[in-house]
This record gives sequence, C-alpha cells and structure tokens, in this order.
Amino acid sequence: MGQLRNIIRGLLLALGLGGAVGGTVDIGAAASIPPSPQRIVSLLPSLTEAVCALGACDQLVATDRYSNAPAQVLALPKVGGLEDAQIERIVALKPDVVLATRATRAVERLQALGLRVVLIEATSHAEAHQMLTRLGEVLGRAEQAQKLWQQIEAQVQQAVARVPAALRGRKVYVEVDAGPYAAGPTSFLGETLARLGLYNIVPASFGPFPKLNPEFVVRAQPDLILVMERSPEELARRPGWAQLRALQRQQVCAFERARYDILVRPGPRLGEAAQLLADCLTTLAGRAVP
Repeated sequence: MGQLRNIIRGLLLALGLGGAVGGTVDIGAAASIPPSPQRIVSLLPSLTEAVCALGACDQLVATDRYSNAPAQVLALPKVGGLEDAQIERIVALKPDVVLATRATRAVERLQALGLRVVLIEATSHAEAHQMLTRLGEVLGRAEQAQKLWQQIEAQVQQAVARVPAALRGRKVYVEVDAGPYAAGPTSFLGETLARLGLYNIVPASFGPFPKLNPEFVVRAQPDLILVMERSPEELARRPGWAQLRALQRQQVCAFERARYDILVRPGPRLGEAAQLLADCLTTLAGRAVP
C-alpha cells in the first residue's frame, strides 16, 4: 500500500502549499532549461508516464521508485520518492532538468546545487491538461502534447457512451487507500466519475482525497463500490459494512494493482482510466440488482 499512500500524501501536501496548479512555474529560471533536454530525472510516476507518452522516454536517466510504466522505465535507476529523493545520486546523473512537484522535499536542495527543477502537478482534469501542455513546452513537444490531450478526451467520451443507462446517477464510493481514503468529487478521479454520470457519496467540501470515518460510508449507503484488490468478504468484515447493500448485491469492482495505478495517476492514462471504469460499470450492470 506504500505506493498509494505516497500518491495521496503527495497530493495532499501539494494542496496544502498554496493551491498549486498543473504546469506551475519552475523553480529556477525557465529560460535556463535547454531546449529538448536530453537527460531528465522524473520524481513522480504520472510525470514519468507523461514524458514517455510524449515520445521522450529515451531522455529519462532516472525516476522515482514508484514509476513502473511503461515497461521501458523499469530498468532505469530509482532515486527515491517525494520524501526521500536521493540527492547525491540525482546530482551525479547530471540531468538537464528534474521534474518534480511542490510536495518533493528535495526541491530546494536540488536547486541550491544548481539543478534545473520544473514543478508540474495536477489534481484535476484541467490541471492534467495544463501539466501535459507545460511538459510539452519543456520537452520541445508542444504539438505532441496537444494531440495527446485530444486522444485522452476522445477516450473519455467513448467511456461515457459505454456507461449502462441503468447505472447513471447511482451513488458511488471509490477507495484509494485503506484509511479509508476516498476519491472526492474535486479529484481527477472524482471528475471522471462525474463525467460517467455517477454521484459521489463524498461531499466536495471534504477535499479531493479525504480520510473518512468508516461509519460515514455505512450511513451514505453507496450503490457501487470501487476498491483495490479487496474481496467483498474482506470489506464486509469492517465494522458495520456487512450492512452495505452494495456488498450484499455484489456491486463491487476490485481492481488489481496494475489497473489501480492507472486510476490513481493524473497523467496521460486518464482516458484509459475512464475506459477501465466503464468496463467496471458494464460488469456491475450485468449482475442482478434487486
């Protein structure tokens, strides 16, 4: 579960530092970044995936420990994460640019050592669009970034069209970690669910990824539950959860880790995430709902 907690912690830390948006201004002068940088270190999985989706995977020389897609990045050196980036190793790689977020604790130290650091983060669809646009500018691949976003939007629209009519308007609970932490309606995942016609049981006022009291879920009685790698039997062992009609009616999608990675990363696979959610909803619609 460390990967998901790292993602959630990073998003919450970012939100607590002044409402950063996707494509936020660099630490260090943007003009100092060489055009089409050839040596890139990425410190967040969604940024790693975006670099590769824009055709610059060969320019990556290292990533954070959780970057695992595409397969090409698995062989790259891993230099820590948000809270424990390995500064000496990063410096030794002599990157032209380091891609990070405001939640990366090593940012100021890396800048002090003369490295060019670009902060790019996203918690919503609009910010994901800005993230790809900004990264396209940094990599000298602005046109590719525009085309990539158009592809993402087309995939989302295809997913919307596939949602069974019987499930539109249903109440949904999406668990992103066993805290339980949920995906609220203001998160990128929550926005995807809304576009698919679902109603999030989490109020927007709770924030994008709130930690909930398990009793809140019982009181809310979601029609649908989306979680990672947990069986209905395991969920039913939580206090009071055996009362959840969604469990009783088998209206649960449990995603394996690789697919869940797609859902919880606000990067170039947002469209693929929407397709996975549509697959889930199609499966649930095929089950008997009293």
